[in-house]
Formats: sequence, structure tokens, C-alpha cells
Amino acid sequence: MLSSLWNTVLYKPFVNILAFLISIIPGGDVGLAIVVLTLLVKIILYPLSQRSIESQTKMNALTPHLQKIKTSGDSKEEQAKKTFDLYKEHKTNPFSGCLLVLIQIPIIFALYYVFYKGINFDSGILYSFVRQPDSMNMLFLGVLDISGKSLFLAILAGVSQYLQAHYMPKPPEASGNATSFQDSFAKSMRMQMKYIFPLLVAFISYKISAAIALYWITSNLFAVGQQIYANRKKHLSTVAVK
Repeated sequence: MLSSLWNTVLYKPFVNILAFLISIIPGGDVGLAIVVLTLLVKIILYPLSQRSIESQTKMNALTPHLQKIKTSGDSKEEQAKKTFDLYKEHKTNPFSGCLLVLIQIPIIFALYYVFYKGINFDSGILYSFVRQPDSMNMLFLGVLDISGKSLFLAILAGVSQYLQAHYMPKPPEASGNATSFQDSFAKSMRMQMKYIFPLLVAFISYKISAAIALYWITSNLFAVGQQIYANRKKHLSTVAVK
């Protein structure tokens, strides 16, 4: 049931869109088709991801207030009430960002799976109105071969993942006495996402295929641009208020 739903709603449509893009892109550049498909998906998901970024930014801004509540000495019930009132006052839902991310995950994984299985349209997976590409050029922009593994693209995938983690909104540092296990754990996770995860992405990208690496690079660079835009928008809003 779930497998059939996955193929019908996510995997099969992405394969057909990819086949269509390859058939209309001059020279049948598969790499360029992967970039375009990834960008199309990111653009469609843009409202969701943008709301997730804004939600995280609001939560980060409330961190000092939450720290004061935690160290106030009030009972757990009173702290919970004050925290709820704080969220209500600032019209913030701490779970909204997580919910938006969860909505995106199946779509992103389906797109990843398309490239993971390899570019193959011979299994009768294409819709009747989508023709099989006459030719498929595996030289991205006539330079980079994406038919197999590419150390260069794998390294770029890792670098792009590092940049994405670097530009993610960071919560304010807690003061020495206010530092808790949760704060230390969150800081540790951020450090791993910034330094360990890029190495993992580079390793996976190299082990699987250059197509996967190209997908990661495109997706991460789009996310970096989106975050820079969000940061600039926030900065301009702050200046305008002052």
C-alpha cells in the first residue's frame, strides 16, 4: 500500500518530469535536467521552507526569555504557563518549523531516490504522454561526466553542505550559569551538522554517483541563497524599525 502510494504520488511523477526535461533540453544534458528538476522542487517548497526559517528565527529570538523562565526558580507548572504565554504573546508555535520540515522530507527523499536508482526510462515507468528522450548526454555542460563517480562534485557537495549549515540561524549563546544539558546537547548537534555532516554528504555523494552529488550541490546552494535572503530581509526590517 505505502509502496504503491510512494510510486504513484512521488517517485513516478519525478521520473517523468526528469524524462521530459531531458527531452527538451538541448543536447539532452542529464546534469542540467537534474539541476532544473531540483530547482523546480525547491521553488515549489519555497513557501514551506521559508516559513520554517522564519519560525526558527522567532524561536531563536525568544531564547533569552526562555532562559530567564528556566532559571526563575518557579515550579514546573508555572514555568510551563509562562512559556505558553510567551509563545502566545509573540504568536509563535515551537512545533510549526518541525511540522513544515516533516512535510518536505518525503518529497526530498523521493527526488533523491530518483537519482539514486539511476537514470533509466526503459522499465515502462513513463506516462503515455511523456516520450522517452532520444538521447541522454551524461557530460554536464559538456565538461563533467556524471555517469559514474566524481570526486570533484563530491567535494563540492560537502562544501555546499557546510555553507548551508554555516548560514543556518543560530540561537544566542546561553550565559555560563544558565547553560543546561539541553543547551550543550543542542550546541554539540549544531557543531556536528556543520563539520561532520558535510563529510558524510561528500562520502555518500562519491560512493553512489555524481548525479547525487549534483543534486546535493544544487539543493544546498538554493538553501544558502534562501537563508541569505531571509537574513537580509530580517536585517532590513530591523533597520526600518529603528
